[in-house]
Amino acid sequence: MTPGAEDDARLRPPAWAGDVLLGVAVAVTLAIVISSDQGGRNEPDTFAYLWAVGLGGLLLARRRYPVLVLWISVLGLFSYYIAGYPAIGVAVPVAAALLSAAEFGRLAWAVVAAVITLVTSVGFRLADGEDLSYVVGYDLAGHVLLMSAAIALGDSLRSRRLAAESARRLVALTAERARHQADAARREERVAIARDLHDSLGHATSVVSMHADVAREAIGRGDQEGAGAALRTIKDTTTASMTELRRTVGLLRTATRSTGSAVALDDLEALAAAAPGVTVTLDVRVSRPLPPTVDAAAYRIVQEAVTNIVRHSSAQHAVITVLDHGDVIEVDVVDDGAPPDLSRSTAGGHGIAGMRERATALGGTLTAGPEDHGFRVRAELPVGERR
Repeated sequence: MTPGAEDDARLRPPAWAGDVLLGVAVAVTLAIVISSDQGGRNEPDTFAYLWAVGLGGLLLARRRYPVLVLWISVLGLFSYYIAGYPAIGVAVPVAAALLSAAEFGRLAWAVVAAVITLVTSVGFRLADGEDLSYVVGYDLAGHVLLMSAAIALGDSLRSRRLAAESARRLVALTAERARHQADAARREERVAIARDLHDSLGHATSVVSMHADVAREAIGRGDQEGAGAALRTIKDTTTASMTELRRTVGLLRTATRSTGSAVALDDLEALAAAAPGVTVTLDVRVSRPLPPTVDAAAYRIVQEAVTNIVRHSSAQHAVITVLDHGDVIEVDVVDDGAPPDLSRSTAGGHGIAGMRERATALGGTLTAGPEDHGFRVRAELPVGERR
């Protein structure tokens, strides 16, 4: 139950309070009609008023035993008239019981009881010598109207209650669905963050491994300056990786989507400078802020492409181009080395497959394959409404 529904439930009076009020109303109404002393063989006495109180008290059980309350009311009405007490009509004493039966889903029993009551009443009155035209043509219509109104009101209350319950269930189901969707979104977010971490650490590991080889070879040649430069690159790369790792752990803890704050195209210069053994030419022509998802996806695609070059290619030179065509950002990475082993670079759903997944998730495309003694990765990422 939602907080608003709980507040409404606390403000509503308990059900038994309404039953008590209805019972008191029935008892008081019958007592007033009895005290008018219209007709009958006997004057009203204590038993007549106790009968009125008993008929009102029956309504306290109307929710649990609506049919039983109905038939006791009908039989009690017959007993009252058999005892010869003043006339009180037939609709008023059983109207509340008819309403209760219809309200709690016993519509057929309510109709049957009303018909039996009316038929029995008309039969006794005609047998007692009353005028047929008055009993059937005039007096019967009022009783039929009152009983019908009581049954219709009870059925209406039942329909409204069912509609309210359905609305509450719908609200609860909607809230539950929203919770499930939020959980699913958090799971997808964690997968995306883990994928980002894989890409970042994979690139950093490749850089560290290559520069470690450079440092080892430089030390072997006595090239202290080259070894120092390689070690500084290793230090910078591991420091950056640890920073991103801490940021990613923070994202996983808070489950807050912040892909755009993690990486962006502005970081490409550092990425290009850290590629060991490969001369990278960078051409980025984007003069406007991009949506964080597009910005991060473009960076990650370039990062994975450069990682594949370092790991799996013999390339000496690579050209990274990022162009803004208005509604599309074009990312192009071309190298001059032998094509990488595609089966190796896409294993486990990462590598080229991971780049393609990033592009298609934004509604874009990605192609990768050999071209002119080298290898090209080209992606188109929609911006704005096309996303």
